[in-house]
Amino acid sequence: MFYLSVFFQYMAQYMKTKLQYRADLFVEWLSDLMAQAVNLIFLLVVFRHTPLLHGWSRDEMLFIYGFFLVPYAVFAAFFNLWDFNERYIVQGEMDRVLTRPVHSLFQVVLERMELESLLGAVPGLVIMVYAGSRLSLSFHWYDALMFILLVVGGAFIYAGIFISLATISFFADARTSIMPMMYNISSYGRYPVDIYHRVIRYILTWVLPFAFVGVYPASYFLRKEEWYGYAFFTPVVGALFFAIAVMLWNAGVRRYRGTGS
Repeated sequence: MFYLSVFFQYMAQYMKTKLQYRADLFVEWLSDLMAQAVNLIFLLVVFRHTPLLHGWSRDEMLFIYGFFLVPYAVFAAFFNLWDFNERYIVQGEMDRVLTRPVHSLFQVVLERMELESLLGAVPGLVIMVYAGSRLSLSFHWYDALMFILLVVGGAFIYAGIFISLATISFFADARTSIMPMMYNISSYGRYPVDIYHRVIRYILTWVLPFAFVGVYPASYFLRKEEWYGYAFFTPVVGALFFAIAVMLWNAGVRRYRGTGS
């Protein structure tokens, strides 16, 4: 209950701050929407020249892309750690965090919260509905629960990977970060894995499992037999990677000596 109370206090303060700058909020959302539109246009251009891509139709690819946007939006809203090294390690903000009687990762997550990123899920849902209607997909009542489970699992995969990357800052003095490169790699998860070389396919499944964020869970709804079973591993992989990330974080905090030492 204590952590839940802290969460709502942070959220209330966040909303007060953001509502004071509504124009900035709109510009940020519009910028994200334009970036998603560029990716969508790219897909549409590709399928103007070919009806199928390794057995995947245009509408199936659109459905995968739409699904991919939803867990990504959840991740971006709650695990925005791209500048963790610069802000918390180099500038010494971690010293302040560690003086409070709340888990340090929980604090950092709340301080970097960007709830407006959740709006990025709206275009994803719209694209899924559009593609699903064209594909005449049928759904059961339990598919809604499965959708939530797969979205949370996908968001936890993202969070686990990027929290693990953030913990490198506890062990290395360099200011450089590999997070921008990892963001680029994560985009591979929005396309079917069988369009890649088998080495890349293996990496996207078992090393950097971004395929469990997009194509595998989407295959559950598309009823793609070859990848259908992988969808059920999404929550497991998400929980595993997130647990590993928390352990790495705790180990990093124990090693942290502050900016003055």
